[in-house]
Amino acid sequence: MSLRYSAGVLLFRRSPDLEVLIGHMGGPLWAKKDASAWSIPKGEYEPAEEEPRAAAAREFGEELGLPVPEGEWIPLGDVEYGSGRSRKQVTVWAVEADLDPADVVPGTFEMEWPPRSGRKAEFPEIDRAAWFTPDIADEKLGKGQRPYLDRLRAHLADAGE
Repeated sequence: MSLRYSAGVLLFRRSPDLEVLIGHMGGPLWAKKDASAWSIPKGEYEPAEEEPRAAAAREFGEELGLPVPEGEWIPLGDVEYGSGRSRKQVTVWAVEADLDPADVVPGTFEMEWPPRSGRKAEFPEIDRAAWFTPDIADEKLGKGQRPYLDRLRAHLADAGE
């Protein structure tokens, strides 16, 4: 079994209700899906080569085309998910900030499409970003990332916010 590492940033705002910014995964495999097809802006890194927080900032920039907004980085910890040989440990920070989803210029990735065609096509890392309440985001995020919503709510409750 190999463990892959990923790090990301979950933006949140209060306007007046709590909302989080997540991105809909790009590419043809996700185009017609909504439930569990959204993600916290994050990406993989090699622990021997990069610190998780630096990777989270880099990946945020790569996925959204924007730097992480100024603000306190609130550690939300690690979650490990996946099965068999494909396990992933994800580390996430929350940052309170506002960001206009219309300003997002997503990075791209290349894959063979259609499958077994021999042709390469380029797709956006995310095809859109949007603000959602944690309850709605809970339906949209993949199961492995949902604990971060509870951790953010718990942090804000503990801080009396």
